[in-house]
Amino acid sequence: MAPGRIFGQLIGGAVDRHLARCLLCGSGEEVHFGICNPCQHDLPNLGHSCHRCAIPLADLADQQCATCLQQPPPQTRSYASWCYAYPVSQLIQRFKYRRDLTAGRTLAELTAERLKDQITGAQRPDLLVPVPMHWRKQLFERGYNQARLIADILGKHWRIPVDARALRKITATSSQQKLTRTQRRKNLIRSFEAQTQVQGRHIGLVDDVITTGATQEAAAQSLLDAGAKRVTSIALARTP
Repeated sequence: MAPGRIFGQLIGGAVDRHLARCLLCGSGEEVHFGICNPCQHDLPNLGHSCHRCAIPLADLADQQCATCLQQPPPQTRSYASWCYAYPVSQLIQRFKYRRDLTAGRTLAELTAERLKDQITGAQRPDLLVPVPMHWRKQLFERGYNQARLIADILGKHWRIPVDARALRKITATSSQQKLTRTQRRKNLIRSFEAQTQVQGRHIGLVDDVITTGATQEAAAQSLLDAGAKRVTSIALARTP
């Protein structure tokens, strides 16, 4: 059995017993994928957003933001379920920094359900590829790659294969949290390396959050340089 599948089954078995009560309010009623229906209605939906980078747009007639119109990113389309705001931001932070796999699985399951009608036809990727971490950070700091867990859950729901080896982080970059978009882009130059299995395929690039979009742009460009036909970015949340 593939290591990724074993990893997913271990996580699934470990967290299933916790999903009977809402992660946010503790209610045991109407719980769906770990969050009750009333709390789901209170989550910060992304709403109308730029097709290219997923940043929220005020005018429903606009399909792209001014930045993407002036300088189109390498990814053709971007999707996210929520704005990166409370309580989604809290759950993602618990997932990334406190090893709360239940929170991560809940958000991934809900995202799979929320985006399933959009990931169809020409918008359906041939392959899901998680944004990789440098091996040192994954091994010594985080212990796991949260994008890999998200991609595995999305792939299972959408019946799309996942390949965590199709993209590698070859340069250990400094923390991106407090950097501007320009600084992030400079920090990520030539930090990814895509493999030959992406050639001629529509790639779904999976991550937890789209912040400035710099990570997605650098990773998507690497995939296109390796021969990918098209790249769609998919995330749990988008920073407004």
